[in-house]
Parts: sequence; structure tokens; C-alpha cells
Amino acid sequence: MIMLKKIVIIGPESTGKSNLSEALANHYQTCWAKEFAREYLISLGREYTYGDLYTIAIGQLENEKKMLEKAQALLSTEKRNVLPAFVDTDLYVIKVWSEFVYNQCDNRILNLIASSHADLYLLCYPDLPWEEDALREYPDPAIRMKLFHHYRDAMINQDTPWVTITGEGSSRLQKAILAIDPLLQ
Repeated sequence: MIMLKKIVIIGPESTGKSNLSEALANHYQTCWAKEFAREYLISLGREYTYGDLYTIAIGQLENEKKMLEKAQALLSTEKRNVLPAFVDTDLYVIKVWSEFVYNQCDNRILNLIASSHADLYLLCYPDLPWEEDALREYPDPAIRMKLFHHYRDAMINQDTPWVTITGEGSSRLQKAILAIDPLLQ
């Protein structure tokens, strides 16, 4: 049976989600969907608002859809029965962001989460050094850890398997690979 496995990388800011997504896609010779929020916020030209988060959610889903179509086409030309496809953040990230900043989350986002599917979540632990970025808001280690616990709670309260990913560089990548490989058997 030929299958595509959607693996989502989530966690607080500056925890290596994008780097890990790209490295995993390279390792497994497959596709990954970039975080839509980054490109949206760069082009926004103003401070984001609560209403922007739903727009970001829809854009993230579009990025995922395009990536999954590309991965499905790749799978049909490969000699593999199972192919992972990676997503750099998903709607849980928008949920945590919304609840942390605005103390609420748009019901439309919650409904989209309820109807979404992933095969595995990789939750990035905030043990990497903070990297300054014009879009990042929370360099304080205590806040980063508080956000991590929000993500952890979200993972505990859903049914998809998840693994916390720690460490730096190749160690972090190897831990992710060890979590993914059994899914591809």
C-alpha cells in the first residue's frame, strides 16, 4: 500500500523548526511546507492583529495543501511505499499564539484543527540559543518555557502521536529521524 505520512514540526519561536523541517526533507528526499506566518508578516507592513491569525491559518493550510500535492506526485514516481512530508508549524501553532497573545482563539481556527490530520508531531524543546529576528517576540527563557508547556498541553490533549525533540545540530536531527523511522515501516 502506498502512503504519504504528514509529520508536523511545532514549538516556540527560535527552536529550530524551519531548520529541522528542511533537514528532514533533505534526509528523506521529500517535500516540506514552509511556515506561512513568516512570509505573511514580512509583507504585512503593519503590526498584526487578532483578525490576521485566521488569514494566516488559511495561508498555512494552502501551503500544506500545495506541499502534499507535490509530495503525492513525488510518491507516485518513487519506488517507495511510504513517504514522509513535513510541515513547518501548523494550526496548533496559531492556536497557541492566539491564546498566548489574545487570550482567545477564533472558533474557525479551532474547527480547522478539529478537521485536520497529522501522522506525527515533533515538538521542539527551547534548548537552542535564542536567535534575534524582527518577527520574534519572546527572547526571555521563562516565557519560551511557558510557551513550550502550552504546546505540550496541546499535544497531550489530542490523539496524534508526538515526540519532544531536544539537542543541537545533528543530535536534534537524529532524534527526529529515530521518531520518524518506525512510522515509515
